[in-house]
Amino acid sequence: LRVDPPFRTQRDRDAIRAALADGTIDAICSDHTPVDDEAKQLPFAEAEAGVTGLELLLPLTLKWAAESGTGLLTALGKLTVGAAAVLGSKQAQARIEAGAPADLCVFDPAEHWTVTRESLLSQGKHTPYLGLELLGRTRYTVVDGRVAFERSTPIR
Repeated sequence: LRVDPPFRTQRDRDAIRAALADGTIDAICSDHTPVDDEAKQLPFAEAEAGVTGLELLLPLTLKWAAESGTGLLTALGKLTVGAAAVLGSKQAQARIEAGAPADLCVFDPAEHWTVTRESLLSQGKHTPYLGLELLGRTRYTVVDGRVAFERSTPIR
């Protein structure tokens, strides 16, 4: 699990969770750096840094929200309008209007699934979350009014 920067202590992770909950941290994002098996299965110092993150971002955020008692809208705001605002994006307004191109994610918040190498769609299958049971899964991603991703069947 070579990553850069390295994983921090439990105390650091708890502080980040608290800062998200109290509004000190405005956004949640992922440094999605998928690395294939060949680049990972080297001696630790020679292995490429990185893990799959993007497809786990939503369910891990939902997990944090449930565990911290943070409301769903607040948690999703950290992924969407919070992230857009930090980037200074015009999408920070986060509204859906007739005639405007849609940028949205449709997800099933009740879908249970387990993180396995087979359930990951990313090129890289390396993540510290292998074997973790999660709740919530993306069904569609619409970018600029076009379906960019569609998952038709749940993966358990």
